[in-house]
Amino acid sequence: MPKKIEFHFKRPQDSPGYLLGQLTMLWHRKLKRVLDPLDLTHTQFALLCALAWLSRESDNVTQIDIANQGNADRMMVSKVLRTLEEKKFITRREHKTDTRAKTISLTEHGEIILQKAIIAVEMADIEFFSALNTDLPIFNSNMASLIEMNKND
Repeated sequence: MPKKIEFHFKRPQDSPGYLLGQLTMLWHRKLKRVLDPLDLTHTQFALLCALAWLSRESDNVTQIDIANQGNADRMMVSKVLRTLEEKKFITRREHKTDTRAKTISLTEHGEIILQKAIIAVEMADIEFFSALNTDLPIFNSNMASLIEMNKND
């Protein structure tokens, strides 16, 4: 007979990891509905946003910069950027000083799609998190703290 499995938490609803996972799945489902018509996945959107933020300060944004900005795996970023290049959302060119690196830029088409996506995602976020009302800044602050504490794991 199998041994009875013991859990620290008495119910799934007592586990912050379980709740975060459930919330994340619901939020991703909502974002999928708004990003699908723009031919974007959530990961593609997040990396395009990272590129746009970084491009405000530099004309030499690299794949590593994007991975670092998004706390993302470098190999995954490489694959996603290849897909975004195929979709004509970005271009990759030789870096001015580092022959091993490529400079990543949004295309005009990519800028248009990203602007539409940002509006759609921000509206979805407002709707999704509206129940938090005045607690939203605290929620955001707590999430930012958790990210900062765990990003090097």
